[in-house]
Amino acid sequence: MNAPTIAQALSRPTPPACLEALATRFGAAFSTALAVRQQHGRDESPFDAPPPAGVVFCASTQDVADAVKLCAAHDVPVIAYGAGSSLEGQLLAIHGGISLDLTRMNRVLRVAAEDLTATVQAGVTRLQLNDELRHTGLFFSIDPGADATLGGMTATRASGTNAVRYGTMRENVLALTVVLADGRVIRTGTHARKSSAGYDLTRLFVGSEGTLGIVTEITVRLYPQPEAVAAAVCSFPDVASSVDCTIQIIQAGIPIARCELMDANAVRAVNAHDHLDLPAQPLLLMEFHGSPASVREQAESVQTIAAEHGGSRFSWADTPEERTRLWKARHHAYLSALQTKPGCRSVTTDTCVPISRLAESINDTVAEADAAGLPYFIVGHVGDGNFHVGYLIDPAKPEERELAESLNDKLVRRALALGGTCTGEHGIGLHKQGFLREEAGDDALDVMRAIKQALDPRGILNPGKIFAPSE
Repeated sequence: MNAPTIAQALSRPTPPACLEALATRFGAAFSTALAVRQQHGRDESPFDAPPPAGVVFCASTQDVADAVKLCAAHDVPVIAYGAGSSLEGQLLAIHGGISLDLTRMNRVLRVAAEDLTATVQAGVTRLQLNDELRHTGLFFSIDPGADATLGGMTATRASGTNAVRYGTMRENVLALTVVLADGRVIRTGTHARKSSAGYDLTRLFVGSEGTLGIVTEITVRLYPQPEAVAAAVCSFPDVASSVDCTIQIIQAGIPIARCELMDANAVRAVNAHDHLDLPAQPLLLMEFHGSPASVREQAESVQTIAAEHGGSRFSWADTPEERTRLWKARHHAYLSALQTKPGCRSVTTDTCVPISRLAESINDTVAEADAAGLPYFIVGHVGDGNFHVGYLIDPAKPEERELAESLNDKLVRRALALGGTCTGEHGIGLHKQGFLREEAGDDALDVMRAIKQALDPRGILNPGKIFAPSE
């Protein structure tokens, strides 16, 4: 099993002197109230852990740097906090320490429409940024579902529904401002579209989950709003047919912007939550961007392919209101599924495989989950081979957690065997540390640990994440 036992983590005590120093520097922006600490000691993972010893509400890069310096002076861990929507335990204070809440760092610092870039503070959310851009004719493309902060999206190398056409955070981050473990502030990258100057430090921090530095400002790529947008939904007799359809769409080179799968369980959940009447079958929710002629051509080609795979009730959402309603339901799939089993928690996992192996991966996953009898749902950014499974468990029944982890173990090992990865966008956090070793190998892990040691020799930046305790 790759799931950690939180009780085994070695918590570092936070000296009163550190708390006093933080209170002196930050005043009312520092809190040790239990309710505040508990809020910052919980994410969307199924793990329970003690809350941090305190929370600093940072409003600037200087605030972050000062907080890190004070904590470093007392060997106290620091954990960056954004929207709290991480799924693999990334923000849990398993070694104790101080949570740095970056949500007050919510300013859009610069929009360079002529360069198709924007620079934002780490606490800006994706919806906030796109609202700021609504009059520019541009948009920010990364859409992981939750209204996550761009700092958190950078830390986990998020992607989401648009990744099949526009790429992930890795491809869309140009420059960063980062606070290092000793409080130094560095800037990586530039506003230029490319560079070959030295090591690519920007990519080093993208996906590092707050273990190498704390990202405080991000410069991202923007894209012109397409001239025409159309969304379509199509139901299929089974998951296999929908996946085979997706594979043929991608292999045909059709530049589809979004291609999302919801299995029958997810469809039933969103029908109940959002008062929809979608057929209780697996479906693909798709979106097409371009000129009116190209959108029509893409859609007609996809409709033909879908029919070849048993697709039915192919319907359009042409108006912004109709499209928003459909995509809102897709984004609600996780919360909708939780409501189907009151009091449950979700052991949520994701993998990504080469598109040619996607059908095999999902079909075997469905067969195992059905045989186990544990409630589950599947959603996926299947256009790029990435899908998510949520196993719904009763937190009072350890045997259900054990069964879910057993299913996750099979799912991830299958993805690795098929040439894929243990996580397409959730990150490693606590949940997939053992799988990282299997995927990357000992020598690559040695390099990662050497980087961590070089940038954080005292181990105060989000300790216990990515690497297993023995590492």
